[in-house]
Amino acid sequence: MWTAVGQAFSMVFEPYTLMVMVLASFYGLFVGAVPGLTATMATALLVPVTFFMPPIPAVAAMVTATAMAIFSGDIPGCLLRIPGTPASAAYTDEAYAMTRKGQAETALGAGLVFSAVGGLFGTVVLIVAAPALADFALNFSSFEYFWLVLLGLTCAVFISTGEPVKGLMMLLIGLLVACVGLGNPAGFPRFTFGTVEMTGGIGMIAMMIGMFAISEIIRYVVDTSPPAELVVEEVGGVLKGQWALAKKYPKQILRGSVLGTAVGALPGAGADIAAWMSYAMSKKFSKEPEKFGTGHVEGIVESGSANNSALAGAWIPALVFGIPGDSITAIVIGVLYMKNMNPGPTLFTTNPQNIYAVFLLFIVANIIMIPLGILCIKVSKRILKVPREILMPMILLFCVVGTFAINNAVFEVGVMLVAGIVAYLLEANKFPTAPAILGVVLGGMLEENFITSMIKSNGDLMAFVARPIALCLAILTALVWFSPVLLRLLRKPVVAA
Repeated sequence: MWTAVGQAFSMVFEPYTLMVMVLASFYGLFVGAVPGLTATMATALLVPVTFFMPPIPAVAAMVTATAMAIFSGDIPGCLLRIPGTPASAAYTDEAYAMTRKGQAETALGAGLVFSAVGGLFGTVVLIVAAPALADFALNFSSFEYFWLVLLGLTCAVFISTGEPVKGLMMLLIGLLVACVGLGNPAGFPRFTFGTVEMTGGIGMIAMMIGMFAISEIIRYVVDTSPPAELVVEEVGGVLKGQWALAKKYPKQILRGSVLGTAVGALPGAGADIAAWMSYAMSKKFSKEPEKFGTGHVEGIVESGSANNSALAGAWIPALVFGIPGDSITAIVIGVLYMKNMNPGPTLFTTNPQNIYAVFLLFIVANIIMIPLGILCIKVSKRILKVPREILMPMILLFCVVGTFAINNAVFEVGVMLVAGIVAYLLEANKFPTAPAILGVVLGGMLEENFITSMIKSNGDLMAFVARPIALCLAILTALVWFSPVLLRLLRKPVVAA
């Protein structure tokens, strides 16, 4: 073990990896601080760059950029009332109200400090929980994996949207896309329409770049709203008073961190849902609920802890089972496969040094977030005034070049453009993209484990519930399926005879 830890330290603290982390930090801070450019988009745009990196620096770029982008999304939310990322939307009004009261430094400082605290808490849970789960998962067969994937897909439908029917439709679209090509147990060409390019399936990376980058570019083009004006010209010392807030709100910090990690570990949830849930919980249990919405820092402290702890939480199912906790880890899983770091319990036994390196990357990323975050806040005036007319065409060019570089194929560029247009139209009509992404990533795993299990059991469906763990997962999946009906029955008033 200690040999593997030593190797992990040498991989993380070598000059090249540290340089990648610093550059990825500035990139993530910039993307998050520009309204409309999300953390998921930052991750998708990084994928072509990671082709030329060794495994650990590639993962370092992903971890650092997303952590920084989630925090820096607070900056435009606080100063412009436009959240930089969806995770910042939960407390944008609160932060902006504080800015109008002359408390921008306190709001931004709380977002920065408690994002780092939440991120470190989530990392500790990741370090403790992931190896234990991996050890447990070594006992899993195809039967358990089938139910686990099915449970993950089911959770994505019910958690990621308030309208489960729309979530289910998007999940089915994702599963349909996963069926394309020869990548199925029978090796039979499906939905290829006689084209050679389609036999390899729909490229997941090209599709995700389209869904998260091209859709944002289209959204910017059709947006006719006038640009927002900065409320303050300069932000002062952001760390002043943060220790007092930590002593005043310890329960809120812990509650936000725990909730964020737990929500992040649920497939299809992610930092944005964690932040909304945490803000709602903060208001419900607050001693001063009437102050929420008027510029009260309590909600920012708790939600800020939740959104970054959710990032580490999302890596738990991604590393142990290959099931992404959110759209960011869905992209990361694709990168891990490209770097021969296939997610799953065997990763912890065959390459433990890589896992320890990932843990270290999370710790370092959350520590350097504070000094670099302060620098980003100081220059936020210049970042927020970057002309979008110049930025968006540059992003489009990078998307096209990066996508073409995946397989040196124009077909991939076509997939990216079509995915971007479809994602924009679906999101404009309130259809969530997370279930579709989970469907694409997990569709092949679901089919493969189902077919393998059917062959093992000679077609006997009862074998799917014959093993104790498989039976527990089956019952849990069924409870999630029928939970709306059960809740409706429980809420139904009893009529007296």
